[in-house]
Amino acid sequence: MPKKRILPFIILGIINNRPHITGREITAEFETEIGDFWRASHSQIYPELKRMVNDGWIAASTSQENAKERYYQITSEGQEVLNNWLDQLITDLPIHEDLFSLKLFFIKDKNDKRIPQMINRQLLLLEKELKYLQQRLKQVFPNKTAIKTNYGHYLILTRAISRTKGQIVWLKEIGK
Repeated sequence: MPKKRILPFIILGIINNRPHITGREITAEFETEIGDFWRASHSQIYPELKRMVNDGWIAASTSQENAKERYYQITSEGQEVLNNWLDQLITDLPIHEDLFSLKLFFIKDKNDKRIPQMINRQLLLLEKELKYLQQRLKQVFPNKTAIKTNYGHYLILTRAISRTKGQIVWLKEIGK
């Protein structure tokens, strides 16, 4: 079954949050904040921007300083599309492509020598991820005002921290 296209809604959300944004800046969002939980490449983003302009969801303009650089704004139609998407309830949990879990699934013997190595490596990766997420939390949300103005982002970041801590606790427990 083909995946439902989500990228246009993500781009609408980015443009809604940062009106008059360039394609390069949209791409950069996937390398920082959104990239923590969703991936998209330059080669996916620019064709989508073109489609969205053609669909009337966003408008593009250029500046006098740089005619090559396009700036995007959400249109009223795009705002309606974004709001309709945000209103839709989520009906399924996401399927994660988790190689660690996949490999564990295929190990039959409790005493398999690969298990401790896998657990230790996964712990290192998760502890590194936790440190990164906690650093991002301090950087992006240094005060209550920052939390209040970007509450959804704050919730996603604290959820990621909580989930990562839970995975670390579970791995330490099974690694005993």
